Amino acid sequence: MVKEKPLHCDMRGMLSFLILFLLSKSAMHGQQLADEMEKRKGIRPSPGTIYPALKELKEAGLILEEKKGKTIVYHLSKGGERELKLAKQQFCRTFVGVFVRGNEG
Repeated sequence: MVKEKPLHCDMRGMLSFLILFLLSKSAMHGQQLADEMEKRKGIRPSPGTIYPALKELKEAGLILEEKKGKTIVYHLSKGGERELKLAKQQFCRTFVGVFVRGNEG
């Protein structure tokens, strides 16, 4: 069965939000993040998508890196926890009516 991709609503702007959300559940390395994103979106993001986003989030102080051997594990910083809370509030304000009956269209 082929999964349909939306033509115009690909949610690219949601990448940082999704990374912060996933890391709020558990510390992960890049491949684990890609696995989780693939489960949720049906499309596996490339390393060229994930790692620049992780670098940007790290530089912004929203995530921290921990080296475990050759693997880098990422987790939320306190700033990342605050940012995710604000992003969730913004998400709810923006999309509050999307799944309410009568707004299908």
